[in-house]
Amino acid sequence: MQARIASPDETGIGEIQVKGPSVMLGYYENEEATKEAFQDGWFRTGDLGYIDKDGFLFISGRQKSVIVLKNGKNVFPEELESLVNRIEGVSESMVYGKPEKDGDTKVCVKIVYDENAMEEMYKTTNETEMFEILTKKVKEVNKKMPAYKYIREIMITKEPLIKTTTAKIKRHEELAKIL
Repeated sequence: MQARIASPDETGIGEIQVKGPSVMLGYYENEEATKEAFQDGWFRTGDLGYIDKDGFLFISGRQKSVIVLKNGKNVFPEELESLVNRIEGVSESMVYGKPEKDGDTKVCVKIVYDENAMEEMYKTTNETEMFEILTKKVKEVNKKMPAYKYIREIMITKEPLIKTTTAKIKRHEELAKIL
């Protein structure tokens, strides 16, 4: 299997493309979809990532979900979600971009908390107190990131995120509920 990074940005992140005997030949009886899925014989995965100096491939996120800020910087929701999901009491999260009046995009997170874990860890069932605790924890996550990636708005709920049958978050449906 061969892998390459197509159109990398200044940090080396671009679309991951692959080629090899295990890659599909195309979509059955759908020539248009096949043309879109391949570029010069390379399969376009839709994943973004980079290859380090030792040849290791790192996946940053999905091309469809990247948040592009006014300054041109890219924020990968999956990167932030993996950090937020490590907070004790968080069941799952979804990071998204919220358009601002000045034309920029605010990085926000919707956190699904586990009521039992919050009561056990933080001795509270009060949603206002849980919000304050989780806000403090997200600020700790922010300290590990460059300022442009800071999560600036937090929403909490106990309702699970909308998912596909394969347990992937339906980002568009969740965004429609939020925005």
